[in-house]
Amino acid sequence: MGRMPVRPDIPTLRTERLLLRDWRDADREPFAALNADPAVAEFLSTPLARAESDAFVDRILEHWREDGFGLFAVERLADGRFLGFVGTTTLAWAPDPVPEIGWRLAREGWGRGFATEAAREAMRFAFEDAGIEELVSYTTVANVRSRRVMEKLGMARHDASAPYDFLHPRLPDGHPLRPHVAYRLARSDWRARR
Repeated sequence: MGRMPVRPDIPTLRTERLLLRDWRDADREPFAALNADPAVAEFLSTPLARAESDAFVDRILEHWREDGFGLFAVERLADGRFLGFVGTTTLAWAPDPVPEIGWRLAREGWGRGFATEAAREAMRFAFEDAGIEELVSYTTVANVRSRRVMEKLGMARHDASAPYDFLHPRLPDGHPLRPHVAYRLARSDWRARR
């Protein structure tokens, strides 16, 4: 009989309206629905099937076990509703080895400032609790909503006049989502702005 993997120690963080917390088995179904939503997947390479979404949760938990930081499940305090994720992770395909801060919320969480609110607390955790020196955030050029969040977090592009910063290495030539921008923020700059 195989051993059950040890659950990672994921802290619980609270903002005014949100709980950033450990993942629960009950999160898998709404997370799969979020990942299958074409509107949510507009700037991803493809929507995820249920098995792919579940495998993603497993990778999130493994990242927490290995690195001591990762993606939090996001819950709305008002009603306990699972909204998606926010947090930091390392990406094998990324052009820079610096951890990335990112988010993905269900459509019902859009337009209310939840992504920025959750990401601010996840950024605080990354810099203060996890001791990360610098964060990046990537998205495709056309993802204006995520780019606005990055800017609200105080992140900036090195050369904002360039149409893009790099071509996503896992997308084929000519793919409309291949041109990506990279935003970054050092812990020292974050502290200076607080």
